[in-house]
Amino acid sequence: MIPRASNEASAAALLDEYVASLMPLRQRVALISGANRGIGFETAKQLGSQGMTVLLGARDLAAGEKAARELRRSGAEVLAVQLDVTSQAQVDALKSKIDSEYRRLDVLVNNAGGFYDPASRASTMDIDIARDVLDTNLMGAWRLSEMAVPLMRRHGYGRIVNVSSGCGSMACEGPESPAYRVSKAALNALTRAFAAELIGSGILVNAVCPGWVATRLGGRGGRAVSEGAAGIVWAASIDEPAPTGQFFRDGQSIAW
Repeated sequence: MIPRASNEASAAALLDEYVASLMPLRQRVALISGANRGIGFETAKQLGSQGMTVLLGARDLAAGEKAARELRRSGAEVLAVQLDVTSQAQVDALKSKIDSEYRRLDVLVNNAGGFYDPASRASTMDIDIARDVLDTNLMGAWRLSEMAVPLMRRHGYGRIVNVSSGCGSMACEGPESPAYRVSKAALNALTRAFAAELIGSGILVNAVCPGWVATRLGGRGGRAVSEGAAGIVWAASIDEPAPTGQFFRDGQSIAW
């Protein structure tokens, strides 16, 4: 029986909760940023194979639609959405779209990022480029997480996965790629801040390092993309009781 409520607004909220409680994993909705290629694409593929509805975020919508078509051939429910994580207007528009069409968001994978430049050094770094790195790798994840939390709170369930890097760990020191390194360290700190705020809400927030993966960013020599994405998918679909505010690689906790 659907629970009664004293007014239309609370009745609608209760109905949402009731319907959500009946929806199996296969009907959950996931958003992945930067998902038209590389680790994001593989994450979309693996979450889609679980039966989730996957919103494949891409700055270039045409590239996103091409990727989504490829994934739909395997039977996955994948829809490309325009998403530049540095644009608040696009994030706001996407929130409205998700709210009106799905009325829920269960999984957010903050994958969009880049700017790995081993040759750069902190003492000679172009500050404008460093600002761009932070805007994408850190603030992009922050914008999307702020967008996602109200949609997740609606049903008391959510998984936010921040795709980080081992070089963002304070336990890993080195001079190369300083802007990238700092952005990922800050993303780890953001992970802990969101996780602490959301304890008890049903929303888990974790950072995941996919390891060195053979992608356009990682270059040749890394492991298969499917292996790197598997740890992200694990954190995106983990059941409670489960950890929150932690840093993982391949499902194992690693040092901050």
